[in-house]
Amino acid sequence: MKDGSASIKNLWINPMSKILIIDDDERLAAPLSDYFARFDLTLVSATHPDEGKKLLHEQEFDLIILDVMLPEIDGFSLCEQIKKQWKIPIVMLSARGDVDDRLIGLELGADDYVAKPFEPKELVMRIQNILKRNDSRTSNTIFSFKDLNIDLSQELIHVCGKEVNLTSNEYRLLTTFCKSPGRDFSRDEILNILKGTEVEMLTRAVDILVSRLRQKLKPTDYIKTVWGAGYRFVAPESDSSENAGT
Repeated sequence: MKDGSASIKNLWINPMSKILIIDDDERLAAPLSDYFARFDLTLVSATHPDEGKKLLHEQEFDLIILDVMLPEIDGFSLCEQIKKQWKIPIVMLSARGDVDDRLIGLELGADDYVAKPFEPKELVMRIQNILKRNDSRTSNTIFSFKDLNIDLSQELIHVCGKEVNLTSNEYRLLTTFCKSPGRDFSRDEILNILKGTEVEMLTRAVDILVSRLRQKLKPTDYIKTVWGAGYRFVAPESDSSENAGT
């Protein structure tokens, strides 16, 4: 981990957000914990996958930092296991920074991917951005379309009356579409909304994300491909409504 002495603004953060890091490098947690504390981030460390899963059962966390190279099970497999049981954002860490690894992580539901060595200030800013965009619990907005309902206050998605589980990025993409029906979103624009970084490297990830979201929202077919432009959310005007609570 590189030293990061430059100051950054605490743009947004829930009071004392709790972060779990699962990384077998015991030297990483202590200095990172001290740095995170400056931004009201409490870091809890696990050096083994089983220890990390045990902590997830015992405590509540706002985000997980997950290393790809772990003993007995790789981080990709662990990410997939975690996403099946918990709705918690995940940032993947890896010394391998190639595009394929990043796409694998995103396809499995990871919210971001940071290559080692990294600057602590960059990791904090990415965590802040993820926590900010996932903080929709204060909103009482409900989007209702034919066979599709999104309750932002409880982060619940129902298709044909059946609850559907989405990853953080799938949920963020769907709510972005629903807030601007009929608008064309380019792949680069979607990545800026979801990530804000490395747009040119991860453009292909948008197609994977949209494909996965479409599968989960079947039999509805509201996400349309706009050839040469990107994607558009299209739903009958008579079937959509937005209710803003106070």
